[in-house]
Amino acid sequence: MRFGKSDDEAADLVRLAIDLGINYIDTAESYGTERAVGLAIAGRQRDQLIISTKASLKNDAKEFRSEAELLAAIHRSLARLRTDRIDVFHLHGVTLDHLDYVRETALPTALKARASGKIRHIAISEAFARDTSHVMLQQLLVTEMAEYIDVVMVGFNLLNPSARHSVFPLTQKLGIATEIMFAVRKALSQPESLARTITELIDRCEINSDTLNIERPLEFVLKDAESITEAGYRFCAHEPGADVILFGTSNPDHLRENARSLSGPPLPPDVQTRLRQLFGGVSSVSAS
Repeated sequence: MRFGKSDDEAADLVRLAIDLGINYIDTAESYGTERAVGLAIAGRQRDQLIISTKASLKNDAKEFRSEAELLAAIHRSLARLRTDRIDVFHLHGVTLDHLDYVRETALPTALKARASGKIRHIAISEAFARDTSHVMLQQLLVTEMAEYIDVVMVGFNLLNPSARHSVFPLTQKLGIATEIMFAVRKALSQPESLARTITELIDRCEINSDTLNIERPLEFVLKDAESITEAGYRFCAHEPGADVILFGTSNPDHLRENARSLSGPPLPPDVQTRLRQLFGGVSSVSAS
C-alpha cells in the first residue's frame, strides 16, 4: 500500500530501492501501487528489474472472474506498470476452496497469457493471515497444477516458521521459487503486538511460558542484532528455501534499514537454536 503517499511520492521510494540495489519489485492491483511502480521504472533498464504483480480471483460482485475478466486485469496491470510484460504474475490470495477454480479457469488463463508473452512466470500467493499453516499450498504442491507454477508467495517469520517443514521441502524438490511475505509485521516491530501474540501462543499451548521471559520474550535475539526487526529479516534471508524476502514501507529511512538488515549475516547458531526451541512448532499466527 502507499500508506497515504501520492503516486509520485511512492515512486520516489521505489527509485530509492532500485538505487540501493533492490531489483525485485512486488505490487498488486489491489494495493493501488502499480501506477507508482510504473512511474518509478520509467527510464530504467527494464531487463535489470523483476516486476511482480497480482490479480484477485474475484470481481467486484465477489464472483470468480471469467477468463476474459482475468485477461483484462492483466492488460490493465500492464498499462499501469507501463511495461510490455509482467515478470511474475500471481493469482492473489488463493485459499483451499479456490483450487477448483484455479485448475479450471485461472491457471489455463495464466498459461495463455504466458504463451502470448504478457507474463513470464506464473505464481500463486497464499492468504497467510487466514491460512497460517499453509493448508492450500500443501494441497496445491502435490497436484498436477504444480507443474505449471514457477513461484509461490508464502508467509514465514521467526514466530511462525512452519513453512520450513510444510512448504519449503516441496518447493525445493519441485524447483519452485518462493517470495516470503510477513517476514516482519506488527508483532516484530511493535512491543504491544508481540506481547499479545506471545500470550495467544501460550494460551494455545504452542509455546511453553516456562522457557521464555514473558516481559522480553525476544531479548535474546538482540545479542547480535540492533533490533528485533533486523533479526526478523536476517532470520528469513538465510533460510534455505526462502528466495526473495519482501518488505513494504513508506519511509526512506526504514527502506535503508530494511535493505541493510537483509544484507546482514545469519543470526548466531545459538540464537537460531533458541528460536527453533521456542517457536519451531508454531503454526497458528501470522505475526501481523
